[in-house]
Amino acid sequence: MCAGASGRHVSVMWKTVSEDCNLACDYCYYSTCGGKPGKINRIESSLLDTFMKGYMRQTSGVAAFTWQGGEPLLAGLDFFEEVVSLQAKYAPPHTVISNSLQTNGTLLTDKWAAFLKSYNFLVGVSLDGPQEIHDARRVDALGQGSFNGVLKGIGHLRQHGVDFNILTVIHKGNVNKAAELLDFYKRENFDYVQFIPCMDFRSQETDRPGVYEITPEEYGEFEAFDIWYNNGSPDMSIRFFDNMMGVYMNAEAELCIHRSVCPDMLVLEQNGDAFPCDFFINEEWKLGNVGVQSLKELLSSPVYREFKSLKPRLPEPCRTCEWKSLCHGGCPRNRAWSDNRMSSDPDYFCASYKKIYAHADERMKLLAAKLRREQFKKNVDRYLKGHAPGRNEPCACGSSKKYKHCCMESM
Repeated sequence: MCAGASGRHVSVMWKTVSEDCNLACDYCYYSTCGGKPGKINRIESSLLDTFMKGYMRQTSGVAAFTWQGGEPLLAGLDFFEEVVSLQAKYAPPHTVISNSLQTNGTLLTDKWAAFLKSYNFLVGVSLDGPQEIHDARRVDALGQGSFNGVLKGIGHLRQHGVDFNILTVIHKGNVNKAAELLDFYKRENFDYVQFIPCMDFRSQETDRPGVYEITPEEYGEFEAFDIWYNNGSPDMSIRFFDNMMGVYMNAEAELCIHRSVCPDMLVLEQNGDAFPCDFFINEEWKLGNVGVQSLKELLSSPVYREFKSLKPRLPEPCRTCEWKSLCHGGCPRNRAWSDNRMSSDPDYFCASYKKIYAHADERMKLLAAKLRREQFKKNVDRYLKGHAPGRNEPCACGSSKKYKHCCMESM
């Protein structure tokens, strides 16, 4: 994350090896190589150096990078050693640099894990549940399941104390098995989990409707909330519910789908082509190339402005929806737009979200009130010597709102 045009904080997602991947998952929304990558096309050193130098010039104390693919580990350990070297070379003094990496886990080794720990990478590992579920669709070019390889890779991460989370695609094979998935995660001590619905389109196909393999009804019936809630004492992190809880605690959602505006970010292809979002990767939405244009030029392009205007153009039903503060219209990619993009239908999963929100609402309010009281007291005791903040000071619950607009009446 850096401060780009107008002082905005901009994060970077880089498709490290473009579509190259050693797996052939049948639902992949991006790669088309079928698990046979051939010659690996990784980011050129000169391009990496040029971008890192320009990006770090714009930082305001924080720089955030996400490395994806394809399978980013195919770029090789020497590539990521070059990455962290250039980050250190060009970052202003005292810059906080964060790196996250999304992997299928099968290429992780002891050496990789030691490196990832040394530079505090946060690692996302793709795992669709127990072996019979995972291996049905996450296979290599020969059709062999990848479950054992993934668990072996996770073992290396654990041995070195690398922070990691689990990314699970929800599809026809597991959408009715929420309890089985969560029981498996708890047995394996996977405490941080994210669910994403299985797409029925590729990110490059922006002309295709944003529809998914599972129906809104099926997604709405994915019965994970009650297990996560755990009688008011959640003992694992599920990103969707964590984001909901954040809103109930007067904070903004972290997940881009449920924020009021799309975050400022650049999604970069291996060759440096820049796009505004991972779901908008084609020529129509190309901003330019980081080897040619500056960060300021890319962020001020008419294409970027048009993209940023999409999410706030809420469909009519969303404007008065009781759940607007939780959803904000969902993802622009999941709306069916008019030809001039001035209006759209609600998000494909609108009915799903409404069902989940209604089911969880009362218990979320109770849990949020409990957590806010606990956090308020802890921060008052630790930082304010037992005294409540002033009415115009930041609330001690951590919401970033003024005390008078947050907890003053309830404390």
